[in-house]
Amino acid sequence: MRIGMFTDTYFPQVSGVSTSIKILCDQLRKVGHEVIIFTTTDPDARPENGVVRLPSIPFASFEDRRIAFGGLERCVKISREYDLDIVHTHTEFSLGLAGKYVASRLKIPTIHTYHTMYENYTHYIWDGRLIKRQHVRWFSKVFCGQADGVITPSELTYATLKDYGVEAPMRIIPTGVLLPEFNENYRAMIRKKLNIPQDAPVLLSLSRLSKEKSLDEVIMAFPAVQEAYPAAHLVIVGDGPYRETLETIAKGYDLENVHFIGEISHNEVNQYYQMADLYINASESESQGLTYLESIANRLPIVAKENDYLNLIIQSGEFGQLYAPNGSLSEAIVKYLNKKYAGEVENIKPDSLETISAERFVENVYAFYEDIIQNTNQSRSNFFDKMLSEFKEPWSNT
Repeated sequence: MRIGMFTDTYFPQVSGVSTSIKILCDQLRKVGHEVIIFTTTDPDARPENGVVRLPSIPFASFEDRRIAFGGLERCVKISREYDLDIVHTHTEFSLGLAGKYVASRLKIPTIHTYHTMYENYTHYIWDGRLIKRQHVRWFSKVFCGQADGVITPSELTYATLKDYGVEAPMRIIPTGVLLPEFNENYRAMIRKKLNIPQDAPVLLSLSRLSKEKSLDEVIMAFPAVQEAYPAAHLVIVGDGPYRETLETIAKGYDLENVHFIGEISHNEVNQYYQMADLYINASESESQGLTYLESIANRLPIVAKENDYLNLIIQSGEFGQLYAPNGSLSEAIVKYLNKKYAGEVENIKPDSLETISAERFVENVYAFYEDIIQNTNQSRSNFFDKMLSEFKEPWSNT
């Protein structure tokens, strides 16, 4: 099969979406399919086979994210040359629109993955004064409703799109991850690098440092953890617009054992997971939470805020522990560490990881491709006509 991926976010931009797309493309190519990626230019990008980059500029308040302009006919020309069978969009913005345009010109089906719960991010665009929640709901409904199929990474996302009124065929397919080799030397190597004792309990956070990730809750919970485990360390990996605020919070609590690492290379990610004792996440905005799967794949248990997605993943004590949205993060961490050091929880076994593997993920996505290609209704109305016809709806109560 020949597949065109359209995304505004791809490496060298580091994100869960970039990682998910790379895993999908690499695994599809591995089993013999042809994949071409259409994405934005990036100052740090190098030429790469199978990747077409369109001229782009930084996007609004997300200066580390980009939006393309122009290049539609180039996309059509290249897609014709590849003789694409299907378009798979991963964004609702510039390249997502380009993907829909290509599909309409080539008369081929489109599948869309709804990666991001945008209602949690409206505050980034002019402090939420221009784009509001009703605009997100309307545009998501129109964009997804005019796809031939929609992939949602969780039941939560599926239910949200249903609530928006999306009627296109949808399938829940959680992103899978590559199962890394476990290297016992990583623990000693990274701890030595960070000057952390080998026997100290280490809590790890790995994400973009943005407000919706709720890392302030993680830092504010840490003093209570240290009361029970004075030697504990908190390692925060990642960068973003909220970093300075988080560092100020940590200084306000006079916390010496909090380490801000910054952004690390893709090759270092597994080393940090395998160095830690517990992965911590207090976010309520994750629709698929790729870092949760990466953590489990590295045999690192999780303590996180309960949601529908995590309830599916963490069904046994070996994978970690969830706490209620109105519960105490510090109590959940201490409770799990107590059980861990008392030998009351099993280590994550390699045999438990098959359900989150990249191979299973790609099998499910490809099966959906086949179903959509076989059942596509070519008379589906044009997305752009649909959008224009309903344009007044979300702005009427602004």
